[in-house]
Amino acid sequence: MEYPVPDPNSKRIRTREAMIQYQKARQEGKEWTGEVPMGEGPLNRDGMPKTPPGQSVTDRWPVLDLGFQPEIPLENWSLTLSGLLDYPATFNWEEFNKFPQVEDVSDFHCVTSWSRLDNRWKGVRFSDLADHCRVQKEVRFVYIKAYDGYSTNLPIEEAMKYDVLLVHTWEGMPLSKEHGGPVRMVTPQLYAWKGAKWIGEIIFREDDELGFWEQRGYNNNANPWLEERYW
Repeated sequence: MEYPVPDPNSKRIRTREAMIQYQKARQEGKEWTGEVPMGEGPLNRDGMPKTPPGQSVTDRWPVLDLGFQPEIPLENWSLTLSGLLDYPATFNWEEFNKFPQVEDVSDFHCVTSWSRLDNRWKGVRFSDLADHCRVQKEVRFVYIKAYDGYSTNLPIEEAMKYDVLLVHTWEGMPLSKEHGGPVRMVTPQLYAWKGAKWIGEIIFREDDELGFWEQRGYNNNANPWLEERYW
């Protein structure tokens, strides 16, 4: 079988390479003389323009789902971590809340071209849960399943970023059912569809598997500053 050879001079590849070099320079504390990634506004804490290209800022938080909002009493809620882990586990509500509770302020970028900035969240870091269960060295991806039948997928390095949280509180109030309560995942450095509402299971895998929208034309990378919305 012959495989196609990507064009290294294509705009998509050149833009991604430039962003990699930009982020690497920032991490190493080096001066950057190249072009700053696309977007508007001051740079955020990760060095990216506050509002990604093609996004409109709103104070509202529109509700998007698959047409079904599950009712999950706290006494019935649980989160399972499975797959390539030394210690797979299922946590009930009380056990979940024994993990360090993190408060963070981050932005929420929807693929449908709106952004809600400076959301105040409280929840548990994805990385704390993963570290507790001891991720095996073969793991390269996670596959996430939700109580409403939704699914999505992430490279493990994206899932383990410091600002990826499983949140139960938004703006000082318990996360409402319509926005994924009692617990949803947030992925501030990616489009928001990568953070599942009503999260129920996280599967750690060696191989990737496309989630619900990734199978239906959404870009698997989902970087807002590269406008990776669709395939």
